Amino acid sequence: MADVVLAVDIGGTKTAVGLADADDVILDEIAGPTPGSAGPEAIIATVLQLSATLLDRMPEATLRGVGIGTAGVVDVGSGSIISATETLAGWAGTRLADAVRAGLAGRLAPGAVVHVQNDVDAHAAGEHRHGAAAGADSVLVVAVGTGVGAGIILGGRALRGARHVAGEIAHVPTPGAEHLRCPCGRRGHLEAIGSGIGLYRHYLSLGGDPDEVDARGVAARAARGEALAVRAVRDSAAAVGRAIAAAVTLLDPERVVITGGVPDIGHHWWQPMDDAFRAEVIDALQTVPLVPGTLGPHAPLRGAAASAWAALKGIS
Repeated sequence: MADVVLAVDIGGTKTAVGLADADDVILDEIAGPTPGSAGPEAIIATVLQLSATLLDRMPEATLRGVGIGTAGVVDVGSGSIISATETLAGWAGTRLADAVRAGLAGRLAPGAVVHVQNDVDAHAAGEHRHGAAAGADSVLVVAVGTGVGAGIILGGRALRGARHVAGEIAHVPTPGAEHLRCPCGRRGHLEAIGSGIGLYRHYLSLGGDPDEVDARGVAARAARGEALAVRAVRDSAAAVGRAIAAAVTLLDPERVVITGGVPDIGHHWWQPMDDAFRAEVIDALQTVPLVPGTLGPHAPLRGAAASAWAALKGIS
């Protein structure tokens, strides 16, 4: 029988589950919408339903563990959610590891682990082990999508922080975002303007076409040369670049990996982001490379898998 782990990525809009081997290769995967507004029970039920579907497709596999990356601040030791934004309603306080372990009773092998971490930490683990951060002793991985997050690896290990908040770049106060409310409830944070949702809301605040429905549409308008859309993309990207400059000044990482759906906009986003970073960061840090991620949507799944295998070996 094959030894496998379940790798789970709980995002603000989508939940993905994969079965991974000991090399973190995703053997099979499935995804569905995250019922973020429906509360923790619905989110956990989605994870368990997707997991059961995969396990039923590979009945001969031995399930050695579960690795989960989730939006929110996570106490890795207990597998619990410390805090979360309104994107996942009621998520704070959820004992996720316990709930998943109970839901998979009878499926898990003896001694199996359930390892829970922040989704961007999982993303960073994937890129560090298999992607654009491979071989780096220190790296800052910034994911820009529905939200904004960062994972920090120092000395080859994830930096969690004394209160489990290390890497929460989303809530860095950001000039130019004062007119927008962050999902945490405060105004002027990076996520309020730098995320996909933030980019879209900034476009509307500039007087953009209210018939447009999301950041993808704004990006398409920018590509066609619409002035307001170009400005919205530029402002959003520059905010991310300035925040990365601040983080790099504190951490001095070997490299920065930038990934997620928003950077996929391409040159119209990447160039103003890079320009803002170079304009703000001190001369000694001008050589820090900003590189795109290489694993795409598989990064958090492969990182969650790697973390589950490490936990089985007693490595946090």
